[in-house]
Parts: sequence; structure tokens; C-alpha cells
Amino acid sequence: MPDSTSKTVPETAGPRPAASPSAATKGEASRVAVASLVGTTIEYYDFAVYGTAAALVLGPAFFPSGNATASSLAAFLTFAAAFLSRPLGVVLFGTIGDRLGRRRALVISLLLMGVATVGVGLLPTYETAGLLAPVLLVTLRLLQGVSMGGEWGGAVLLAAEHAPPGRRALYAAIPNVGPSLGFLLSTAVILPTLNIAGQDGFADGAWRIPFLLSIVLFVIGLWVRSTVSESPVFSSAAGRTAPAPAPVSRFPLGALLKQHPGRLLLGTGAAIGGSAVYYLTIVYSLSYAPQSLGISRNTMLTAASIGAAAGIAVTLPIARLADRIGRRPLMLTGAIGSVVWAVPMYASLSSRNALVITGAYTVGLMLLAVMFSPMATFLAELFPARLRYTGASATFILANTLGGGFAPTIATWLNSHWDSPLVLGFYTGGLCLLSLLCLLALPETRDHEFDA
Repeated sequence: MPDSTSKTVPETAGPRPAASPSAATKGEASRVAVASLVGTTIEYYDFAVYGTAAALVLGPAFFPSGNATASSLAAFLTFAAAFLSRPLGVVLFGTIGDRLGRRRALVISLLLMGVATVGVGLLPTYETAGLLAPVLLVTLRLLQGVSMGGEWGGAVLLAAEHAPPGRRALYAAIPNVGPSLGFLLSTAVILPTLNIAGQDGFADGAWRIPFLLSIVLFVIGLWVRSTVSESPVFSSAAGRTAPAPAPVSRFPLGALLKQHPGRLLLGTGAAIGGSAVYYLTIVYSLSYAPQSLGISRNTMLTAASIGAAAGIAVTLPIARLADRIGRRPLMLTGAIGSVVWAVPMYASLSSRNALVITGAYTVGLMLLAVMFSPMATFLAELFPARLRYTGASATFILANTLGGGFAPTIATWLNSHWDSPLVLGFYTGGLCLLSLLCLLALPETRDHEFDA
């Protein structure tokens, strides 16, 4: 059936499943939500560690050049490379998640991320291995990207599909805290390492410590994730509790493109602005501000960390409100605020004042939380259960790739032509405006049936 933006269209007609997703107990739902949070925190810790290391040392270590901008650009291109491989992760883990189960896909994705991240910490540098070093770095980044392609959608779905009635946005938002929590955790490791080793010691090899420490988090996350139960919605849709199950698509992405192309495009657009805000704030500005404006790295890490913590603080209250009044009012409010605040937020860098920058980043990341807290369940609710893993993952990953993955690279190029932080504000504000327009074109999803 062709896509519709007015209502969720079931894949096939037939008897309704006998079991309800609300069959999961509240205690079980809470355990699943925490397990999903642990997984997304670890995955985004790994990504944040790489983004921070790319901003600080990976350029000279793997892409030596007499030009600092060219070296940083090369390092950020490897950051973007992981986003290019995310669509492959959507296809791979979307197929596993929609055909074989959410939990199985999530365990595999976490295993892949752990191996790739520890591998980065063990790599030789260009000085030791020559061209082999950047080749291996890019290879491991591509594997990280494949893992991320399946992580977010699966974690959100496992939590949302276990949620008690009327709490779907709240439970889906719990793993959505993972990106900011992962960044805070990475900062909690990187800042002491920088302070103890010093800038020279960090560049000489101490940068490996945050990557190698991820093995501890990975083992804990793998154990936690392997103990949770499968989604009751998936079990019902797959026919384990239904007398007349709908057939499973052999290629969920193909079915998604055929049946719901409009929702795929609009959902991607709805999330693109928030992705730009997130990655320009916690990745690009950590490199741009020290190199171009002379602001200390510790000041930028502290400002981004305080802003991320403020965003975490409002995420769950906003999600609970979304369960009461709907997803769109809050997302539209956050999008409008992000459009208006984008220029002032990055203009604060010109002040070179730590308090001004911290305050501006805090407001910006809280507005991002208002827009993004309901986004997790909203994107999942746009698609039927049999295509939900692929649909939610594809919209979010495409938005992350287009809005976030290339944001540091595009920003580096923009600032090489117009050396002003205002450029970042106009660029980000434009993408947030696109998100606002896409949200206006999409329906409210709070009352959509979730087990169809």
C-alpha cells in the first residue's frame, strides 16, 4: 500500500494478535529500558571518545600534514566515514531485528562496536605503520558505523515495545539519554587523562586509554543486554502468540521504501536539525574553538558537558509530558526554539567567556532535548510493527548521517571561507528549520496502535 501521512497503515489485513504489548510487567519493562540505556550509553561513549580524539589528536597521529586545517579535515572525514556505513547497519540489523528479533540484533551490534573501539585503541600511528595506519583506522570506523546503524532503533524499540500503556514516550526516551550520557562518560575519562598526561602526553599515546577502557563497559553491557526478554510486540507480530500471523518481509527495507516512502523522508527531515546541533556542539566546536578562537579545550569540554547534563535532566520529564499531550507540540516547540537560538548559541564563542559559552550551550542543548525527547517514540510510531526496526533505524540514521555525520566536515569547510562562529549558527538554524517544516507535515502519533 502506498505511503500515507494521515494514519498508520497496517502491512496486511487479518485477525488482530491475541497478545498485547502491554503484557510485559512494569518491572520487566524497567529492566529492559535500563538495559537499552546501558547499550546506547556504551555505543555513544565509543563514538564520543572518537569524536573528541579526532578533534584533539587523531589528525596529526594518522594524517600528518603541514596544514592544521587539512589534518583536522582528514580526521573529521574518518568521523564521517562511520556515518556512511550506518545505512549498511540499518539493512543488516533492520533485517535481523524485524525477522529474528530486537534482542538478537542488539547483542550483535554491541559486540561489533566493542571490538572496533578497542581496536582503535590498539592501532599503530602513521609514524609507525605508514599508510596502513589510516587504512586500518578507516576500516574500524566503518565497522563502528555498521554497529551504530542498528543500535539506536533497536534500543528504542525494545524499551517502547515493553512499555506499560500510556508510558511509551517515557520508556523510549530512556535509551535516548544514552548519547548525552555517553558523551559525559567520555569527558569524565578524557579530561583527567588530559590533565594527568598533559597535551603532549595525550598526543603521544595517552589518547588510547579511553578507547581501551571501553572493554570494561562493553563486557558489562553485553551481560546486561543478554539477560533481557524479547519484545512482546515482536513476539506477537511474529506469530508466537498469534493464531494468524502476517508474513514477514524477506527484505524489510524494500517493503519500507515501497509502502512508506513519504514517512521515511519526512521522518528523516524531522530529526536532521537535532543531529546537527548535537554533533556541532559536542564534536566540531571542541576543535574549532581552541584552534580558531583560542578558547581552552577544558573550557569547551566543560561547557558541552554541563549543557549535556542539563539536556539529560529535562529529557524524561519532557517525555512524560509527551505521553500526556502528544509528541508534536513538544517537538515543534523545541524545533522553533532551536531555530531561534542557533545563531546566539554559536555567537557566544566570540565572547571567549566560559560562563557565556556554558550558558548558551546549556540553553541550546535543553532545547534540543525538548525536540528530541519525544522523537524516539515518534519515529517508531510512524511505522507498523513488522517494519518498525528498519523504519525507525533508517529515519534516525539518515538524519544522523546527513545532519550530523558530515556537519563537522561541512563546518570546517565553511569556516575556512568565512571565519566566524556565526556561520555555524546559520547552518544549524537552517537544518532546524527544515526539521520544523517536516514536523508540520507529519501527524500526531500518540494514539496510533503500536502492536499492528
